[in-house]
Amino acid sequence: MSEAIVMSNLPWIIGSAMLLGGFGIIGWIFTTWLRIKNGYPLENSWGKAIYPQKNDEAMERIKLLSQENAQLRAELGSVKDRLINVERIVTDSSHSLDREIEQLRGTKSN
Repeated sequence: MSEAIVMSNLPWIIGSAMLLGGFGIIGWIFTTWLRIKNGYPLENSWGKAIYPQKNDEAMERIKLLSQENAQLRAELGSVKDRLINVERIVTDSSHSLDREIEQLRGTKSN
């Protein structure tokens, strides 16, 4: 009985599937057209731009980010140097640190 129902409605099932697939293709074409019309880059299936735009604004942004990156690297280097000095002070034995302080004051330590 169920086979008879499926077989009698098979043209409708196939037609509906083809119509749904057609709407999907038309929707994809429409969204691609909208992206092109509004200047968005086209993407591949992984979401990466197919033809990334290389205009003056993008190049300027890259240049500014590169300069900021260099400044941050220089600052990180100075912070590392300061951290090395702090670690040396903290890990130094208190006896030798006291002796150095007393030598700076000009008194003798016992």
